[in-house]
Amino acid sequence: MRTLSLDVVATRGGVVESRHRVHAAVTDAAGRLVASAGDPTTVTFWRSCAKPFQVMPLLESGGFDRAGWGDDHLALACASHGGEPEHVTIAERMLASLGLEDGDLACGPHEPLAARGARVLREAGLRPTRLHNNCSGKHAAMLARAVTEGWPREGYERLEHRVQRDCTDAVARWTGIPADRLQCAVDGCGVVVYALPLDAMALAFARLGAATEDVPQRILHAMRTRPFLVGGTDRFDTVLMEETDGAVVAKIGAEGVHSVSVPGRGLGLAVKVEDGAPRAQYPAVLRLLQALDVLPAALPPRLAEVLSKPVRNTRGEIVGELAPAA
Repeated sequence: MRTLSLDVVATRGGVVESRHRVHAAVTDAAGRLVASAGDPTTVTFWRSCAKPFQVMPLLESGGFDRAGWGDDHLALACASHGGEPEHVTIAERMLASLGLEDGDLACGPHEPLAARGARVLREAGLRPTRLHNNCSGKHAAMLARAVTEGWPREGYERLEHRVQRDCTDAVARWTGIPADRLQCAVDGCGVVVYALPLDAMALAFARLGAATEDVPQRILHAMRTRPFLVGGTDRFDTVLMEETDGAVVAKIGAEGVHSVSVPGRGLGLAVKVEDGAPRAQYPAVLRLLQALDVLPAALPPRLAEVLSKPVRNTRGEIVGELAPAA
């Protein structure tokens, strides 16, 4: 088992000004710990990294197909999308196919995460709606679970609702953490969120990449072939999946959490930036993939500019750098 250092530092004039401590776990599909950084058993909330597993009950029940949905809808259900027109249109169509509208979503509106999405909205003189929420696809899929089973839609986001109980069972099954041992709270978008160790998160993504069953294969296919829908213009997951031609399947979470599957290697990765800083999250993921020889030492330009970013002052002068620690 390899022990790595993934800490990310901000330097100014050659002096380390800030340090972000990074924890990580890398496992294979059998649960063997292949590599780690910091404490691989760190318990934290999985946030949006859980989305590929939260959509599984809808697929397994046949409700997804009964709704007449396809890969675009599945990719958006797994997405933390940028609120761009393409994302909003698909989310709106998902709801319309169920006879619903954006007011039925339990998530709140927020500014699009992609700069392009925010610009389009601003230039149109419009305000963000719940469809622009980066989790609107997940919420639409959860509503579909209720609608296709004939369950009440009200409260679908709450822990006691059958929709969330089934999501919890799916998370438990894939992570190996019994449902009654999962610590639950409320996510930023209003649904249930799970706290568990990093090595359990990594195991779930390793199993996802190694699975041959129809449901996980459909999820992987949708994410790999529609990376733009999973993130958006210049969003990290999209860029990483595009630059690796789907050899890496990545899923961002809030507060410095990231989960990655490398299907060709049978590996799952989970990363947590201890202080939750997103600016350290992406360099840490890239450095970890390099350490595992999943990514080359010389990265393609779009990834290289994420691994090491200049720190600029208000005059635009480069005065330092944000990069993995030496």
